[in-house]
Amino acid sequence: MPTLDPNEIFFTAFEPKVKNRFICYIDGFPSYILKAVSGIEVDNGEQILPHINVYRKVKGRSKWGDVTFTLYDPITPSGAQAMIEWVRLHHESVTGRDGYSDFYKKDLTFNLIDPVGSIIQEWIIKGAFIKTANWSDFDWESDGEIVNLTMTVGMDYCVLNF
Repeated sequence: MPTLDPNEIFFTAFEPKVKNRFICYIDGFPSYILKAVSGIEVDNGEQILPHINVYRKVKGRSKWGDVTFTLYDPITPSGAQAMIEWVRLHHESVTGRDGYSDFYKKDLTFNLIDPVGSIIQEWIIKGAFIKTANWSDFDWESDGEIVNLTMTVGMDYCVLNF
């Protein structure tokens, strides 16, 4: 008959991670204008290997999902201006010039922090580039709503340091 481990049945103190304790570093963006970040995800897919009457499944190519950032747009420093500066590294609409990937791809750092501000988890998003950018909707009937910007970022891959 199995015995119970005292470490598993008695209370163990722990501090859960909280969704609103994070800080993200994107070159050219003040960290305090970042309002929300979607989750980081990877899809390994599958390959099916048929053999006579059966088959096996093995992992396919790994594909990192896009990350969506929601930002506040303060009057100064302008979040809209910071976002358009990064977009211009991808494509300059006035001249029609496209940039090299060395110009527009950036490495982003996403940190989860504990209640006292120490970093408890660090993601490095490698080779990030803007896929879509949205500078918000405006409406005369809105009742003083805050302007939010959104951008969806594609990437090469992510690294979870700790």
